[in-house]
This record gives sequence, structure tokens and C-alpha cells, in this order.
Amino acid sequence: MHIIGQILFGLVVGILAKLLMPGRDPGGIIVTALIGMAGALVGSFVGRAIWGPAYTAGWIMAILGSIALLALYRVFAGRSAS
Repeated sequence: MHIIGQILFGLVVGILAKLLMPGRDPGGIIVTALIGMAGALVGSFVGRAIWGPAYTAGWIMAILGSIALLALYRVFAGRSAS
């Protein structure tokens, strides 16, 4: 049940990260959502490892992790498309 919760949490945070980071992505909405979920999982893991299981740290780091992975995706996918 925890994994399903993390996936849903990652989906919501991925959408929030996409809204905070507008612009065209090389992939579609599905790819963007999957990258957002991965960033949320990594970011919330790092945030909880540093600050403990506080929900605020999890949300903040999940959004920052999603934004970071989306930015990396744009950089690397943009290079390969050129």
C-alpha cells in the first residue's frame, strides 16, 4: 500500500513540478508524469533522510527533485533531438 501511495504522491508532485516549470518538454505528458514521479520518490527519500519523516520536508524535496529531473530530461533529450 505504501508503494501505491508513493506513486500517487509522485503523480501529484510531478504535475505540480510541471506547473512550476512551464515550457515545452521533448516528451509527452506521460513521460513528464513518469519523470515527475521518479523525482518525487528520490526527492522525498532524500528529504526524509535529512530532516526526518516530516511531511513538509517530503513535499518540498519531492517538488525540488521533480523539477531537477525534469530540467535534466529537457537538457539531455534536447541534445539528442538536435
